Amino acid sequence: MKKVLNLLLVVLALTGMVPGLMLASAQAQTLVSGLPDFADLVERVGPAVVNIRTTERSKGPSANGYPQMPEGMDENDPFYEFFRRFFPPRQSPGPERGGPERGGRGEEVPRGVGSGFFISDDGFLLTNHHVVDGADEIYVTLTDKREFKGKLIGSDKRTDVALVKIEAGSLPKLSIGSSSSIRVGEWVVAIGSPFGLDNTVTAGIVSAKGRETGEYLPFIQTDVAVNPGNSGGPLLNLRGEVVGINSQIYSRTGGFMGISFAIPIDEAMRVADQLKSSGRVVRGRIGVGIADVTKEVAEALGLKPARGALIRSIEAGGPAERAGIEVGDIILEFNGRPINKVSDLPRLVGSTRPGTEAPLRVWRKGETRKLQVTVAEMKADRGSGDGARKGKDKPAPAPVANALGLVVSDLNAERKSKLRIRSGVLVETAEGAAARAGLRAGDVLLSLDNQDIVSAEQFNDLVAKLDQSKTHVVLVRRGDSAGFVPIRPVQPAR
Repeated sequence: MKKVLNLLLVVLALTGMVPGLMLASAQAQTLVSGLPDFADLVERVGPAVVNIRTTERSKGPSANGYPQMPEGMDENDPFYEFFRRFFPPRQSPGPERGGPERGGRGEEVPRGVGSGFFISDDGFLLTNHHVVDGADEIYVTLTDKREFKGKLIGSDKRTDVALVKIEAGSLPKLSIGSSSSIRVGEWVVAIGSPFGLDNTVTAGIVSAKGRETGEYLPFIQTDVAVNPGNSGGPLLNLRGEVVGINSQIYSRTGGFMGISFAIPIDEAMRVADQLKSSGRVVRGRIGVGIADVTKEVAEALGLKPARGALIRSIEAGGPAERAGIEVGDIILEFNGRPINKVSDLPRLVGSTRPGTEAPLRVWRKGETRKLQVTVAEMKADRGSGDGARKGKDKPAPAPVANALGLVVSDLNAERKSKLRIRSGVLVETAEGAAARAGLRAGDVLLSLDNQDIVSAEQFNDLVAKLDQSKTHVVLVRRGDSAGFVPIRPVQPAR
């Protein structure tokens, strides 16, 4: 009887005699029809996406005169297909059999493959720095199979953006969107050449924005399938506008694992404009070394919530030193923009035109101060000193460790001048709580809980008065860097 009833309901639904079931069916059809259809979008924008292959001049013949696939490479390796296509095992006859010799000195050999896309109809295209870095020749292949030699206009390693030009006209180009306006959960499409497979289309959603990966820029994270060869290709919204350049994947195998990263197009276009006008990117700098501000350190310094960039070191004679910035300062604001996390500062400073006078707001000894810094042009990174402590600067040590487990001594004038500090004490030995916190002989202590340390005697007096139930912070100079170290006093024996 139950089976008959179910069959009757199905018949009634199909004939339209059960409105509720009809409504549910219509809603299901609406949901299905509401899913994005990428076909029209891909047909429209696909011709503006190109395949890029690079070559280099060989410096001598490889084994047997041929480039070779790495011995024992597994077929499941994500790079297997690439090597199979471009570095196959030797099959053709060699010189000893009358065949031509390959891989000789100065001959072009394949180097890598990637993707790119046109941003103008006269041949300018964007790709990744790592796609073209070190290449002797760049070949750009269009979807109509035309191939051109590309000229590298400029490349920026920090942002992984490169600008290439081919000599052609009336080319298809992509519209540039805004990476700042995309939303998490929004549909996006990637087009590229994974493993050399031209114009491969994959789709997914924006998983996160402003993702920190240790690079100069915050990335767009997606779940779009991206593999070797997709690098340099566009990430597009449903309007067909470029919102990012596919650049990296998170992987433990070398292949796609559900997480990929794209360079925000807003930043990429700023870099491209500079590369087009001058062939290089000009960035600002203020000459500081910085570190994160932990919650523990912030609470001990009276800064709530934890934010900003902690100044660990200052370049001698640099913009920061001239502006009055000190080691141990926490920069909370630069040029009117808040510094919520440490990575915000280099990005804001780097995007500031050299010569700009920028206001700063810093946290120093429990209060905010306003300073003014003149931004300089970024130069090559400078090496830091080894921080070795010279024996001639070593005064007589105090005989007994204090409640922090430290034996300290005064610094002479010569050492203070060399370190460019006004006061501080030298750590002779560190044991107990200090040793557990990571302090060691040779460190220089500059402050304790926001109070400057002017002498060994004064420091020991301060330590003797500390609340032993609380965590305190010391500002420690080691080599050319400084940072706050949380430490808790040694409990007295009972």
